[in-house]
Amino acid sequence: MSELLKKRSRATGGRAARHAHRKATPTGDLAPVRGGFEGGTYKPLKEPDLEKVHEAALEILETIGMGDHIESWRDLICANGGWVNEHNRLCFPKSMVRDAIAKAGRNFTLHGRDPKHDMYVSGGRVYYTGGSATVQALDINTGDFRQTLLQDLYDYSRLEDRLDNLHFVIRQCIANDLPEARDLDINTAYAVMSGTSKHIVTSFFQAEHLREAIRMYDMSLGGEGRFRERPFAQAIVVVSVSPLKFSPEGCEVLTAAVEEGMPAIMVSVPQSGATSPAALAGHLAQGHAEVLASLTYVNLLKPGHPVLFGNWPFVTDMRSGAFIGGGGEFAVLAAAAAQLGRYLDIPTGIASGMSDSKLPDAQSGWEKGFLTVMPGLAGANLVYEAAGILASVIASSYEAFVIDNDMLDNVLRAIRGIEVNDDTLGLEHIREAVEGVGHFLGDAQTLKLMESEYYYPHVADRQNIGGWKAAGATDMRERARATVRKTLSTHFPRHIDDETDARIRANFNIRLDRTVMSPGSGRWYDRE
Repeated sequence: MSELLKKRSRATGGRAARHAHRKATPTGDLAPVRGGFEGGTYKPLKEPDLEKVHEAALEILETIGMGDHIESWRDLICANGGWVNEHNRLCFPKSMVRDAIAKAGRNFTLHGRDPKHDMYVSGGRVYYTGGSATVQALDINTGDFRQTLLQDLYDYSRLEDRLDNLHFVIRQCIANDLPEARDLDINTAYAVMSGTSKHIVTSFFQAEHLREAIRMYDMSLGGEGRFRERPFAQAIVVVSVSPLKFSPEGCEVLTAAVEEGMPAIMVSVPQSGATSPAALAGHLAQGHAEVLASLTYVNLLKPGHPVLFGNWPFVTDMRSGAFIGGGGEFAVLAAAAAQLGRYLDIPTGIASGMSDSKLPDAQSGWEKGFLTVMPGLAGANLVYEAAGILASVIASSYEAFVIDNDMLDNVLRAIRGIEVNDDTLGLEHIREAVEGVGHFLGDAQTLKLMESEYYYPHVADRQNIGGWKAAGATDMRERARATVRKTLSTHFPRHIDDETDARIRANFNIRLDRTVMSPGSGRWYDRE
């Protein structure tokens, strides 16, 4: 072994050339990793199984139906061939659902506020974001948990604004300092919008709050109707309450989103063995049916409206009955849900990446690794909950965002795969190296591809032991913490100017103090 290490240490030919060649990491199509790589190679369900699960979902909707339907949804479904059965459940004929699938929106763009962040949703193109609705934060200074506040929501958003592998930004946490529903919805929409120029996702308790938020979005863009031209925000709407019931409030919010031209993800969150069958196939089928019901309504109301299919088959720890965010079952279910979306050619939004660990530690790393790569390889279009989450979606961690962003570099590299052509096979380069210096370290192809074919980590450490010790012998969490402090002390987005912001504040009860939205505000992250 020692002889092998000696040989390796001598294989340094071309080092000067490689160092001279290194530039900033390429962007655009030359970047080694980016959003929009095509997944779909991992297929946990065989083709006949996909058909069986889908047909089971159609059977559920036709013969069992959905409870707690609101009048407007019932009337539209019944006017197009549906019916209410003797148990007062709304039933969907299979032909109606199949027609809705055929009319569903495909191949659309989810806009960023800045066009450079636009996401083209098509086929198995994959994009990632952070988590949602956590209620506690792992404090970066004290190392203890505390309630999340409106300030955290803004800070998480602008941190994500600088993390390249979080391609869009979902409202990460609940502002516990805003107990009133309207204030919470409007301020959440404001804080996330102000923190990033990427595409954003947020939720609403009531339809009227969504309509107010769009009025605010219009104002931020310069006038009425501007948001409809480039809708940079989507609504995350839990439309179903498992098992097989509608959420009346969710139905109304989804209707408002469609009418106002806002993209949406229609979410069902069945929990195995609790609100859904313990058998994974039945679990998938029930959630698939619940989202199909909403998809059918949307495409009767406005065919082709951009919505994402959000079958989120969550998992229960059967020993305690509690929800868990990690585990191999969760990953394979998320991948299978994505595969069902690809089977129907419907854009999917999948939740996967929620660790049960309470710290950004080894457990968090290995859980998030397989939880994010498996649905990505299966071709999930948007993967939610992929970064920053701890404690089974109870808490968020600033350091975890930075660490998970590094992890997603590797996940995206795996999804990208290997390009095979005459140039990448490089037979001439092999011949020249064998007949020449005997290695490829200074080869022209090596210099060409070292930045575009290979990813180099930001917070992971690749130094030798001596170099690591000389640099301070830090662990990943310490390095991530330094990145957080630097970013949040310096990065204050200004895509909404002061005059526009003042107009928004004159029309809405914005509770986030403008003074904390600029450098020198003295927030906790400024501490060394």
